[in-house]
Amino acid sequence: MNVPLALYPRRSTSTDDGTEIWNWARNAAIAPSTAVVSPTTEAELREAVTSSAGRLRLTGSRMSAGRMLELAASGDRLIDTSGLRGLLGTDEDSATFAGGTSLQEIYGVLTSMGRMLPSSPGVIASQTLAGALATGTHGQGLRQSSIGDAVLSVRMVLADGSAAEFDRDHPSFPAVQLGLGVLGAVSAVTLRTVPSIVYTCVKDAVSADGLETQLLTWNRDHAMSKAWWFPDENLVHVWTAQEATPEEYREYEAGGRRLIERDQTSDAMNSTVDQALANMRGDTRITDENGKPYRTVNRFKDFSDVTGDVYQVFCRGIATPQINVEIGVPLHRAGEVIAVLKEWHARTRPHMHYPIILRCTGPSTAWLSPSQGQETVYFGFVVYYAEDGTLSEGGMDFLRAVEEVLATEGGRPHWGKYFEKPLYDWRSLYPRWDDFRRVRDELDPGHRFANAFADDLLD
Repeated sequence: MNVPLALYPRRSTSTDDGTEIWNWARNAAIAPSTAVVSPTTEAELREAVTSSAGRLRLTGSRMSAGRMLELAASGDRLIDTSGLRGLLGTDEDSATFAGGTSLQEIYGVLTSMGRMLPSSPGVIASQTLAGALATGTHGQGLRQSSIGDAVLSVRMVLADGSAAEFDRDHPSFPAVQLGLGVLGAVSAVTLRTVPSIVYTCVKDAVSADGLETQLLTWNRDHAMSKAWWFPDENLVHVWTAQEATPEEYREYEAGGRRLIERDQTSDAMNSTVDQALANMRGDTRITDENGKPYRTVNRFKDFSDVTGDVYQVFCRGIATPQINVEIGVPLHRAGEVIAVLKEWHARTRPHMHYPIILRCTGPSTAWLSPSQGQETVYFGFVVYYAEDGTLSEGGMDFLRAVEEVLATEGGRPHWGKYFEKPLYDWRSLYPRWDDFRRVRDELDPGHRFANAFADDLLD
C-alpha cells in the first residue's frame, strides 16, 4: 500500500536551532519562532489578536497533528496559550482555570482539594485544558464522556478582540465544547467538580474469543474499563475499576494516599508482551532497553491490581513520539465491528507492534464530538517512530488500512490525532455539522482562526 508521506510525516531528528516551532512529535514545523506570541493574561491575549494583520493559530502543548497547528502564510501569528495558566477561582461544585493550564496541574489542584472532574482523564496529562476541549480529549467509562462534557462555561477572546462567555444555556455552547481551535482563543474554563473517589482496578488477561460481548459487560458492570487487544495472540489485557471498598479505602489512606499496587502479580501477559517488544525493537531500532516505547508495553508484564484515585489509576501514559489513530464507533455496533476487525486481521495479517486500545464513553453533547449523542467505543492504534525518525512501512500500511475499515463502518476519528479526511462524509457523520459552521461564521466571520487544514475541513 502506498501511504502518502503527508499523512504520517517523518519525524525530524536534527538539532533544534530555535528558528522554527515544531509540534510535540517533531514531525511538522508549524511556525517560524518570530511568528509566536505568548500572552500570560487575557489582556495580552486580546492584544495579540487585535494587533495581528494575518490569520491566527492557537497552540499549547503542541501535541496535536501538525496540520491542525501550522500557519497558513507569512504574516500569520501562532498564539502560544500555555502561559495563560493557573486556578482562577472555585466554589462548592466548580473550579475555574485559565485556558492554558495543563491537565496535570488541574488534576493536582483538584486532588489537593479532595475533588475530581466528573469525567475520567485521558492517558496523557501534559496537554492544556483549551487543547483538550479543542480536540475532544476523553478517558473511559460509560458514566461520563469527554472533558468538554464536564465544562460549565467557557470564556473566549473572539476574532475582533472582544471577550465572550458561553455557558450551558448559550445556544452556541455545544459548538464551543469542541471547537477545533477555529472559534476563538479560550482564556478561561469553569469545570464541574465532584468529591474525589478512590477506585480499585482489577486487571486480567483473557481470550479475545468473546470480546464482542465481554467489552459490553466490562463497561456496563463497572465504573470504568479499559482494554488492550493483541489480535496476533488472541489475547486481551483488561482493566475494570469500581469504587474501593471501605477496607481498601482505609488501606489507601494509611498509605498516604499513594497508589497501592498489590503484592500478588500475574505473568499471564509476559509472553505476549515479549512478542510485542520484539516487533517494536525491529521497527524502532531503539537500543535502550528502557526506551519510552518499550516502557509503554512493558507495564503489562507481571501486572497487579491497584487502588488509587482516578488520576493515579488511569492517567499513567508515557508521552512518546508516535502516530496515533483513534476512531469512535457507536457502542451498540461494537460487537459487529470487532467481528469485522477479526475477519480483516485473519485475512490480511497486518504488521502490528502495539495492541489495539479499547475505551468506551457515554454520549457527549458537543456537536463535533465522536461521541455526540451516543455511547461510543474508541479503537486506538499506535505506531512508534524509529530512532532515525522514520516509521515502519508495515506499521504505516496497517494504520491506513485499519482506518479505512473503521471509516467504512461509520467511524468518527479523534480530531487531535491522525486521520485521512477523504475517508469521511462529515455531514452524514455529524448531524449538527452545518450548525457548527454557522456558529463559526458568527464568531469569526473572516475565518481568522484558521489555516489550510481548517479551510479544507470546514469550507
